[in-house]
Amino acid sequence: MMDRRSAMIGAVALAALPGALSAALPIPPSRRLGFDILRKGSKLGTHVLTFEPGGDSLTVHVAVDLVYKIAGITLYHYRHQATERWQGQQVIALDAETSDNGTPYKVTARREGGVLMVQGTKAPRYAAPTDALPATHWNRHELDGPWINTQDGRIMRPHVAAQGIETIPAADGASLRARHYALTGDVQLDMFYDDHAGWAGLSFVKGGAPIRYERQA
Repeated sequence: MMDRRSAMIGAVALAALPGALSAALPIPPSRRLGFDILRKGSKLGTHVLTFEPGGDSLTVHVAVDLVYKIAGITLYHYRHQATERWQGQQVIALDAETSDNGTPYKVTARREGGVLMVQGTKAPRYAAPTDALPATHWNRHELDGPWINTQDGRIMRPHVAAQGIETIPAADGASLRARHYALTGDVQLDMFYDDHAGWAGLSFVKGGAPIRYERQA
């Protein structure tokens, strides 16, 4: 039988292998995760993440683009782009820019001496809590601690309540089995993750209208 010391040595050796840490993150096999964004059933835009693993590092690119129109007239346009860099299980850098109906926002973060230093349009430079993660949603572990708002840089501390397993709609008429988490407090969202801890969907209400993310195949 393996004793405790041998088990600890084995765990350290495993962590040292190239790719061992980044492989533990919920990276889609296709290295892409895309969603259609719908308002009252009508498509507004897309939210797409692409993943670039390499050894024990990971780069995640986020692109959100949505437009709300009535009679061909644009009433609201939102565009967000972010690049998130990981080394093993730690975020080491974040760069994000947003245009919220023409209002610009920016967030930057860098790990310095073991501390993630964050600065944003609405957040003077600060040291992020050790368990804080960027609110990019693809990593279910973001529900375990504070969020770094990738639009303005502020720290958010949502209250998370597990709601059980549900079947939710996906793009093109498909459906997904997912775990439902209701978020309240700083954030009012319903988040969904599949059996592999992969991001499966999201819903919220904006301006009195329901907004839903449906995962693409």
